[in-house]
Amino acid sequence: MLLFHDPRCAEYGSAQRPEQPARVLRSVAHLRRAQPGWLWREPGAGTAPDSILHLAHVESLVRSLDAGRDFDADTPWFPRIGEHARRAVAAAIEAAEHALTHGPGSPAFSLMRPPGHHATDNRAMGFCYLNQVAIAALVAQRRFGAARVAVWDFDAHHGNGTEAILLGREDLFFASVHQFPGYPGTGTKDLRPNVRNWPVAPHTPRPEHMAALRASLDAVLAFRPDLILVSAGFDAYAQDPLTAMTLEREDFATLGTWLGEARRPAAAVLEGGYHEDLPLLIEAFLGAWDKAAQSR
Repeated sequence: MLLFHDPRCAEYGSAQRPEQPARVLRSVAHLRRAQPGWLWREPGAGTAPDSILHLAHVESLVRSLDAGRDFDADTPWFPRIGEHARRAVAAAIEAAEHALTHGPGSPAFSLMRPPGHHATDNRAMGFCYLNQVAIAALVAQRRFGAARVAVWDFDAHHGNGTEAILLGREDLFFASVHQFPGYPGTGTKDLRPNVRNWPVAPHTPRPEHMAALRASLDAVLAFRPDLILVSAGFDAYAQDPLTAMTLEREDFATLGTWLGEARRPAAAVLEGGYHEDLPLLIEAFLGAWDKAAQSR
């Protein structure tokens, strides 16, 4: 397992907000201690240039990252937030490149913040400033030779930004399983053939939620992607303070096992997950994914 992480991603934010530095600080400390055999790499590209960002975002959004104005109540402006968001994009791109270069047996995870899957082409929202998974999918096609790329989003909140950016692009596929009703209030139905949604009601029993997740991954695999990118959010956890879902730690391990058994090049990026157990949930997912990917 290769983890991409830049410690500077913890240099902004507040402990008073759910999306806070402690999310990655605790996760990095736990994973380094619990999994000494895993490899760590600081993204070498630094911050992604504007030309890369413009694959998914309009110029006005990119400029607004340096404007000093809050985007909404959940998405305040922080000094140097543009640099932080660009570094998260760079890490996602390098994770995607690693997966394509090394194949299904070498999974990669971007352990960065801010998250990205709510950012649309022209709007930062929901703790998200730039949509790193959508940008990585587009870069994988244009620079790394992946003809078909799928995004599997199991965060408890609908990846509305990823959906909007990828909608209608026949060589890209988006599948999301998420709580509805719930923020941001989208993802109630399938859209064009390349967008599939599985809305799950609050307090849905675990077996039903897992069945939706299995169906969504099966749809991803039926697309026959050259690369799977995962928006890995851990806020469907039963104890997460922002949602009303029922998954347990072992369920995230199951998701990792499924991903490894798919035998497709794959990379994942951290999205949500706001309970103090986040390090354990990440470890369960990555450990099972790595084990399944290495087995023959």
